[in-house]
Amino acid sequence: MSSPQKILVLDVGGQHVKMRLGKARSVRKFDSGAALTARKMVAQVKAATADWRYDAVSIGYPGVVRNGKPVIEPRNLGAGWVRFKYDKAFGKPVRMINDAAMQAMGSYKGGRMLFLGLGTGLGSALIIDGVIAPMELAHLPYKRDGSFEEYVGERARKRLGSKKWRKAVADIVARLRAALEVEYVVIGGGNACRLKRLPKDTFRGANSNAFSGGLRLWEPRRR
Repeated sequence: MSSPQKILVLDVGGQHVKMRLGKARSVRKFDSGAALTARKMVAQVKAATADWRYDAVSIGYPGVVRNGKPVIEPRNLGAGWVRFKYDKAFGKPVRMINDAAMQAMGSYKGGRMLFLGLGTGLGSALIIDGVIAPMELAHLPYKRDGSFEEYVGERARKRLGSKKWRKAVADIVARLRAALEVEYVVIGGGNACRLKRLPKDTFRGANSNAFSGGLRLWEPRRR
């Protein structure tokens, strides 16, 4: 199959679903949350993009994806995502990847890179010499009473306060960078803008990188 001409990229998050058509600058979005099922997501996307024409769809999914399909229901959304037929529902070919991995793909500049997405939870992905490995680091134990996500996710920021939250982010970035021996770290997600100072060789990722990553899913070299 030849590469599609126009691609609709969906970035599905715990608070919003964001949509962009190809390389356009405009982004549309609607609220997500615990009541959003896969079926409702598709219906709302179709309604919000009724005036857009596209040949294929890329989806950044907030959970584990294997062979282009979700294998675990999302923690912060409704049910029914794992067995849902996305191609049939959209009437277009669909490619899906973990949402952090999609933003990592759009942020990658070569070498060994760790991507961390600070949002509702903690997303993570590792890219080594162009090969991407989605990761689930969020629920690894960090301190006696919690995981990484429980110290750098949105609930943690509200519980700890900004100062302690930033300190926890800096500590976790340093630990993961050392453990994974990466050359640089990209921090993305909605809360990346809340960091005043970034650790050495750490860069702030633009939210638009998720959409760039969604387009890269259809590049011939990724078939």
